[in-house]
Amino acid sequence: MSKRSHWLAVIIVIVGFLMLFNRNMNLLTAAALILLTVGMLQIRKGETRKGYRYLGIGAALLLLDNLMIVFLIVLASLAYFYSKNKKIHLHDDVMKKQNFMARYYWDQSSWRLRSMSLWHAIGEVNADLSLSIPEEKQTIVLLQGVMGNVHLILPEDYGVEIEASVLFGRINLLGEQDSGMMNQLIWRTPGYESSEHKVKFVISYIVGDLNIHNP
Repeated sequence: MSKRSHWLAVIIVIVGFLMLFNRNMNLLTAAALILLTVGMLQIRKGETRKGYRYLGIGAALLLLDNLMIVFLIVLASLAYFYSKNKKIHLHDDVMKKQNFMARYYWDQSSWRLRSMSLWHAIGEVNADLSLSIPEEKQTIVLLQGVMGNVHLILPEDYGVEIEASVLFGRINLLGEQDSGMMNQLIWRTPGYESSEHKVKFVISYIVGDLNIHNP
């Protein structure tokens, strides 16, 4: 992208946000929108750490100045979460959790892999499937929320299907990266159908970083 096109994209995004929030626009909101735009551009360039720092500061400013908007975003995310649960038809004994903040570190010791449905406003999930002990032949894991950082390690002996969507952020699949806005992924490991154990991840975040690789 040329420098002219780069700044044109910045202006278009900022103007779009200004039109969306023009009724409550003030200096604090304008600064937050600019920081969010810069953060998305940094992520798109591959500067993920710097990008998420800008996104975090921008989101914090919006939270301070637009509590009602943030509240509506959280409600919309929760509504989508419950809608997705109904469509997938998880069985009754599936583990379901909703938290404002959550951290799951399933990459440090053996852990039980079971069907689960998890929602959080801000969350981090690290899962190494080579350390998992599956309880079912076919497992479904829903990970949804407003902001999330998901790191998955996939061994060769698992059949894995991933259906992911990230409105703002990055999806890195086995070294191939897509970043920016409205990123989607539908993918299966080779030999999925013939695998003894299958697991499907359904991942959806408004702002997210999804990293998938082999051990």
